[in-house]
Amino acid sequence: MLHLTHAQAVGLMIVNAGLWATAGVVTRQLESAASFEITFWRSLFTLLTLLIVLPLMGGKAFWIGIRRAGPLLWLSGLCWAVMFTAFLIALTLTSVANVLITLSLGPLFTALVARVVTGQPIAVRTWLAIAVAGLGIAWMFSDQWGGPGVVAGMSVALGVPVAASVHWTVVQHASQKGLAIDLVPAVMIGALLSCLITLPLAWPLQGSATDVGWLALLGIFQLALPCVMAVVCARVLHAAEVSLLALLEVVFGIALAWLGAAEEPGQRVLTGGTLVLLALCGNEWWGWRRR
Repeated sequence: MLHLTHAQAVGLMIVNAGLWATAGVVTRQLESAASFEITFWRSLFTLLTLLIVLPLMGGKAFWIGIRRAGPLLWLSGLCWAVMFTAFLIALTLTSVANVLITLSLGPLFTALVARVVTGQPIAVRTWLAIAVAGLGIAWMFSDQWGGPGVVAGMSVALGVPVAASVHWTVVQHASQKGLAIDLVPAVMIGALLSCLITLPLAWPLQGSATDVGWLALLGIFQLALPCVMAVVCARVLHAAEVSLLALLEVVFGIALAWLGAAEEPGQRVLTGGTLVLLALCGNEWWGWRRR
């Protein structure tokens, strides 16, 4: 397994955020696949990729580790399944803007859960960055708030930051306690659970061969590999740092939609995105100064 420095982990998380952000542009290319079917195919190809990659990385020890794994591994896998599925389910109930606003609560949930469960101290700079980043994302979408299905959609979307905060805290807790548990396979378990959950909702499948090809790319490069690397990064970074850096997915997603789908962002989006970037960069710069 990779061993990263703090700077390498930060850089890799930024790359991961960029890969995660490709989902919006790619789904614009789909011909007939619906939301639940998109989730199913993406999770399926994620599962197949990890069934190849993880045993190659870990050898026989990979399967032995899964058989001997304790409850933390399965809790982490359940969190991944919730994150994989809740996002697209929420999008069927309310607008993308409302879902993204809800996802921006992730750092706050992460900081609180990490503080309560592991006693991990949260630096003042991180709290300040959480506040500024949250305000930035709220400002980006403030003129799009409201509409039918807001309560139901945002209630489902809330499962993403809650599950993410529990997951990152589990990873940190295992690392701090020196537990001999490899939590990376939890991504695979999450993909399996996501497939089982979404297949009945996606049936009968309507996607074309082209759709399946696009979703295969998403499953491999937008979910499988970035999620594995994110778990590796979480062994080096504080839980709140990971969640903050993951917020870049929102900013990158807007930029990619602008460049790849001609969806030009408004002034509020540009202003809010700038606040998010300043919060993330300021938090990391101040942390490096104090090391």
